[in-house]
Amino acid sequence: MKTIQRRNFLQGAGAGLLLVSFQFSELAHAASAAITPAKSVTKDALDTWLTIDASNQVTVYVGKVDLGTGTKTALSQIAAEELSIPFDKVNMVMGDTATTPDQWITGAALTIQQGGAELRNAAASARQALMLRAAQRWEVPVSTLQVANGVVTDKTNPARQAKYAELIGEGFQIKVDPKAPLKPHTEYTLVGRSQPRVDIPAKVSGEHPYVHDFKLPGMLHARVVRSTQIGAKLAAVDDREARRVRGYVATVRQGDFLAVVCDNEWSAVKASRVVRAQWTPGPDLPVKEQLDSLWRQMPLAKEEATQKVGQIDTAFTSAQKTVKASYHFAVQTHASIGPSCAVAQYEKGELVVWSASQATHSMQHELSVITRLPKEKIRLIYLDGSGCYGRNGHEDATADAALIAIELGRPVRVQWMRHDETALAPKSPPRAMDLEAALDANGNIQGWKGDFYIALNHIQAFKPLDFPLLSATETGVPRPGNWVGFLFQNAGAPYAVPHIQVTTKHIAQTFLRASHLRSPGRIENSFANESFMDELAYAAGADAAEFRLRHLQDARGKEVLGAAIKAAQWQTRPSAQVKSKDRVVRGRGIAYVRYNNAITYVTTVAEVEVDRKTGHVKVLRLVVAHDCGQMINPDGVLNQIQGGAIQTVSRTLMEDVRWSGSQIESVDWGTYPILRFGEVPKVEAVLIDRPGLPTWGAGEQTPTTIPAAIANAIFDATGARLRQIPFAPSRVLAALQAAGNAMV
Repeated sequence: MKTIQRRNFLQGAGAGLLLVSFQFSELAHAASAAITPAKSVTKDALDTWLTIDASNQVTVYVGKVDLGTGTKTALSQIAAEELSIPFDKVNMVMGDTATTPDQWITGAALTIQQGGAELRNAAASARQALMLRAAQRWEVPVSTLQVANGVVTDKTNPARQAKYAELIGEGFQIKVDPKAPLKPHTEYTLVGRSQPRVDIPAKVSGEHPYVHDFKLPGMLHARVVRSTQIGAKLAAVDDREARRVRGYVATVRQGDFLAVVCDNEWSAVKASRVVRAQWTPGPDLPVKEQLDSLWRQMPLAKEEATQKVGQIDTAFTSAQKTVKASYHFAVQTHASIGPSCAVAQYEKGELVVWSASQATHSMQHELSVITRLPKEKIRLIYLDGSGCYGRNGHEDATADAALIAIELGRPVRVQWMRHDETALAPKSPPRAMDLEAALDANGNIQGWKGDFYIALNHIQAFKPLDFPLLSATETGVPRPGNWVGFLFQNAGAPYAVPHIQVTTKHIAQTFLRASHLRSPGRIENSFANESFMDELAYAAGADAAEFRLRHLQDARGKEVLGAAIKAAQWQTRPSAQVKSKDRVVRGRGIAYVRYNNAITYVTTVAEVEVDRKTGHVKVLRLVVAHDCGQMINPDGVLNQIQGGAIQTVSRTLMEDVRWSGSQIESVDWGTYPILRFGEVPKVEAVLIDRPGLPTWGAGEQTPTTIPAAIANAIFDATGARLRQIPFAPSRVLAALQAAGNAMV
């Protein structure tokens, strides 16, 4: 069989590929503009969750959305399993505020754990209700009935059968039964088995309807003009050159909000480039080079004990050895590869927005505040966009489109530019973590102290959220400066230690607009805790994996650690014992987490290569052991492990928002680089399934282990400690020089 190299294929088939690309584009542009009628969205009404048509096809309605993580497939498995129908008999509607229940945002690793559990209960209620109707129709006990493939059969008279469609009538017209009997896991035929993702075929063929491809009749195109200076105010506008652009329609200004609108995409881009906007700069941001110390000096809103065990002073008084270290995590941004986009339509006092927001139900509230329309007059319909792991520019583009559509009374499409997405989308707040520990004569940890400096929580959990939209502040609607919460999670010591004191210090107001970025708080806190654990193992002269097992009492945690050690063929020895004079050296590191100290268990072993002359780090291999309880779709779990690991390698090695004064300088892939294909490591996973146990999230957990595993591997290879993310070559060289291991 002849092997075709990808590069040669691309070079030799350029014209053909161009044609295929054009055909894909035409297919994608066929996204339907039809709006399905509104229906019940009351969360406790069974008709809210599913409908059944005459062909026995079930349509399921969920408030969560699939951000490219495969949850549409997994949720369909849950519904089909509990209803005892074939997988292909499930259609799913996600994130439409007029047809789906409000299940809170898609985030916090809760789509399957919380959203799936709610759907499972609704599906079980539906199965119970339909079997009861069959029993009443045939005047037999429910216990004599069974259901398979959406058909109810009387076991005492197998010829007596009824499809769900024959029993549904005008709907369920009952409430969800919170005590409906769930199918035992021993009878599962779909859950726990890998199922090909339902979204992939259309994505491969180009037919998948992304929000960027969505069209409405008579739709206009807009570009919002913004300064990349934080806090800038719009002083004056001269749009005379923009008006000369063919296709120009209007300039929209509301306070500091400025947009140009044209009848086609390219004209909108050109008009935005020639409109002359004068900006009054905002105040300077903290000096980036001094951020680590300045962050600790910012005013505190509150300080609270996150974890307190025993008497911490006693441990340090009797300590044989103490260890201290400080860790820092950079300001990072979502940097979605495709800029954000939304389409809005305003007719007869009602607003409909097609959006890639991960929080469509919350956006109803937020748009109501900005537009001053009643919440019930606003509808959000989810369409896939570019990936996000936390609320990013999609929310802003949604509000931008809404404001312009209301102003002009015509359908409007807003797409951000690359500099908008990289510079202006919300950032993760910086983090600083100070740790100190006391070891006894046997090298065991007796005391653990931690101070974690985090951004103040502006979220009231499970309530309508106030996201700090750009257009809100620009149009004079006061909003909070950041949208982050739960950043204290995983700050507590993850191991059994007799004396612990962990304190969370809440910074009153971060200087950049902030929102969650994948594994918020947990990734930074685990980086500090697991890096520090490695430092303690070294101080105790112990093997890093053995040292963790020694201080871990959780049996499932020990099993996950053991699985990773075995799969990685870990060689027991203290770190940084292999000396090499080679320019390029290799090392291994390990990190463990139980997410939120309450759910999914993960252990990662990283193998890295360090160039002692350039400071360049290459991650060669990641071995991840993962226990999220009962798996729904093992292949989907594997996807999440691999994707999360690769993305976090990028964050660990290179992602860092740049600024000077009030000017954000990270505006493109040159100024905010991300991992490239040639730098992607091999990712191996050990999946530990727990049939019958609760199902937990699998998206945010693996990333929390990656930074520390890499840092610990670098130390093993070089004897140099990296305590500040990202591990840029200049930072690695400085650490190598400090350790006396740089190659000049």
